[in-house]
Amino acid sequence: MPSLPDRLHRTFFRALSLLSPKGQGIVLRGYFEWRHRTPDPWRLASDDYEQHKYRVTLRHLPARPYRRIIEVGCAEGVFTGTLAAAYPDAEITGVDVSERALARARARVPDGGRIRFIQADLLTHRPEPRYDLVLCSETLYYLGRHDRLRRASRQLSALLAPDGVLVAVHPWPEADRLHRYLDVYGALTRLSEEVYPAPPRPFAVTVWSRGPA
Repeated sequence: MPSLPDRLHRTFFRALSLLSPKGQGIVLRGYFEWRHRTPDPWRLASDDYEQHKYRVTLRHLPARPYRRIIEVGCAEGVFTGTLAAAYPDAEITGVDVSERALARARARVPDGGRIRFIQADLLTHRPEPRYDLVLCSETLYYLGRHDRLRRASRQLSALLAPDGVLVAVHPWPEADRLHRYLDVYGALTRLSEEVYPAPPRPFAVTVWSRGPA
């Protein structure tokens, strides 16, 4: 069961989703700019729990070549760098609402002509081209109510190229609710889900594929 601070945190972001998508996006950008006033506020680069989650996520990716990868909610690029090392031939895009976070991501991950970071939010981003692999971790609960989660799930599905793979990682049991929104899209087929009872927060890694064109 989520802790009291987590429940209050979620209540705040559900209230934000009463705003228009544009208004919600403005407030979220302001919040994450404030959180990133100091580097790596969630200790993604150093916390053992976060590093364990990254290793587990990589193990769940179906073994295939990925030419184009996008990480939604990339923050300061910690996992983006891991993806770049794991898939040295892929073009990788990191997306986040915080320009402060993205500036640190650009400094952290060498470009090499194949990695880029763009400021955008999930609810309004219109990507080109489509991607072979889409990753979304610790992001959906910030969007609040069910209408925004439906919209976000539609957007994530739209990011995928035919036969592309989508991976979502969120705290358990909350992931059970969040990931169901992705199950409703006929273009997506759930391939697997595994729950990890890792302290301090259990989490689930869920994998879908998009059908052929």
